[in-house]
Amino acid sequence: MLTLGCFLGLALVKILDSRLVLKLFSMGAMLALTAALFGTSDVAVLAFPLVGFFLSVMWSVIFSLALNSVRVHHGSFAGILCTGIVGGGLASPLIGFIADLSGDLRIGMIVVYLTLGYIFSIGFWAKPLIANKTLPIFNRKENC
Repeated sequence: MLTLGCFLGLALVKILDSRLVLKLFSMGAMLALTAALFGTSDVAVLAFPLVGFFLSVMWSVIFSLALNSVRVHHGSFAGILCTGIVGGGLASPLIGFIADLSGDLRIGMIVVYLTLGYIFSIGFWAKPLIANKTLPIFNRKENC
């Protein structure tokens, strides 16, 4: 599902603004995660792979939006962005800690909603210097 999500994300970035793709995929990940955590076991078997499908496009879109938002020092900024990977390493123990305290893993997984909510917000406040080139039928005035 990760590979399929990457291919679809690549195609969508060619026709839609990357901020919109980020918002759509992060919302899809939140909906799929909700279905996986609170649905039946049959739903979870389908929904967890869908979470991976939607998550697959996020790293590349966030990274490109971030680098496209600064005019100079791209190498240094890329290094700073890579340190953000530490956040993923801290989220897992936090999920486990909250799950241990509450006795329910689903409550611990609220941490994932917080991170996905932050990623969703990037789609609103990111201000790239150059908008990605989309097909002419999808161009808005701000992309011209």
